[in-house]
Formats: sequence, structure tokens, C-alpha cells
Amino acid sequence: MPTTPLRPHDLRVGDRVLPTSTRCLVMGVLNVTPDSFSDGGRYLDHRAAVAHGRALAAEGADLLDVGGESTRPGAPYVDERTELDRVLPVVDALAGAIDIPVSIDTRKSRVAGAALAAGAGIVNDVTAGRDDPDLLGVAAEAKAPVVLMHMQGTPATMQDDPCYGDVVAEVERFLAERCDAARAAGVSYESLVIDPGIGFGKRDEHNYALLNELGRFTRLGHPVLVGTSRKGFIGRALGLPMHERVEGTAATVVWAVERGARIVRVHDVRHMLRTVRMTEALTRQGAGGGAG
Repeated sequence: MPTTPLRPHDLRVGDRVLPTSTRCLVMGVLNVTPDSFSDGGRYLDHRAAVAHGRALAAEGADLLDVGGESTRPGAPYVDERTELDRVLPVVDALAGAIDIPVSIDTRKSRVAGAALAAGAGIVNDVTAGRDDPDLLGVAAEAKAPVVLMHMQGTPATMQDDPCYGDVVAEVERFLAERCDAARAAGVSYESLVIDPGIGFGKRDEHNYALLNELGRFTRLGHPVLVGTSRKGFIGRALGLPMHERVEGTAATVVWAVERGARIVRVHDVRHMLRTVRMTEALTRQGAGGGAG
């Protein structure tokens, strides 16, 4: 039987507190890349990226995640200079234009540091500080929250042959270990977010197992971030191409929110924001017993 989710701490970003203890936040995806799996190339132009970021904020995103290196299956490594050239102008422009926090999606400490200096407030690392251990110290020095994600392998190799004995136990153990590493680097307990890494070095059965047992990860005490938006396992379940997976994504978002997710990372902010809020309304009514 799935674990009953536990309430996490709130998340402090600069001088604001994100209410992850009481509701699920919606993180809008902004890929400043030529080759991301969903929208690669659409926002590589800085002006287009900034306009899209402003649009996502206007749709109600609680925060934005800006990335300059694709982490789709098979994606090649992007050098530091290229990644900086892609993301810094966008982060700088958005930080002064929107009233929500900007997250930098990177596995490189120098990119993280430059983005934080340009106005980003959160670091989202798909390697959980393993690729570049200095990244955790950079975040700690800036007092910035860090998202620690599980991935087996690298983006280039992660889907070659993912294999687990007990995927839920292994991912839970990994995240606990990486939380300890982040604390040892100086990141505060209240600045940690964990992500089981749906689709990152996982077969479909692994994704379903992790989603089914999502509540287990809340035992670590930190907000759980879930990123299922438009992913391949949805397309395979429904037989649908990338841009026809809104309803399938919504179903996974409902499932994740019910099981304790406190941040969902999505492309379709307007639709998923409504999905999250309605799920929360139903959950509150169910907990209160509904009408007499």
C-alpha cells in the first residue's frame, strides 16, 4: 500500500518563502537549447526565451527553470562557455522582469555561480552534485536552494540499459546520500529539494514504480519535485506524439500531487496549474469529509 505522504518544510529563496509545506508549486520549463526533447530550438533566441518566460509567469507559474544544456536521452555534453552564453542573458533579463524566482538548470558549478550572480535563486542539478561537486558549495555560499535529482548514467547513456534490483529503495537511498553530501557542503536542511528523476535512466516500469511509491520520498523531509511533462512513457501509454500529451501529463500531475509532490516541473503551465489546484481542492474536501 502506498506510503502516506509527509508534509515537508517551506523553501526560502532570497527574501521570500515558497509555501511548499502547504501546497504544490508549478515550475515552468524554459529550455534555451537547440535540442531539448520537447521544444528544442524554439527559445534558443534570447528574445524569444525571455518572452516565453514572461508568458509562463503570466500564466501563473510559481517559479521558472532555465536550462542551456539538453538532458534528453542521448544528449551530448555542452561546454561551459556555450551554456553560459545561452542562459546568462535570459536569467539576467527575467530576474528583473518577473516577480517569481528563477532556477538555473545546470550541472556545472561555474554556470550555477554566474546565474546566481545574475539573479537566479535556485540551482536544479540533474546529477545531484556528482558531476561537479563544487556546485553544492556554490549554492551553499549563495544560500540558494538546490534540487537534487536521481539519474542512472549520464544524459548521453542513461537510457542504454537502465537496471535496478529495487528501483524505489535504490533511488530513496541515493537521494538520502546526496542530501547528506549537500549538508556537508554547507547547504541548509531547509534549502533541499529532491527529485526521483522520472525518465532519467529509467524504463517505463521504473517510472511507474517510483510514481506509485512517491510518498516514500517525503520521509526524507524535503519537498519532492516531479517532472513528467510530455515524457516518453506518457507517449507510449497513449500512442501520442510529443505535443499531444497534455492530458496524459495532467493525469500524472494529479497522481503526483495526491502522493505528496510539492513542485511539478511542466511545459504547459496554464493547464497544469489548474490541474494542481483542482486536485488540491478535491484532496481538501476529501480530508474534510465533504458535504454532510
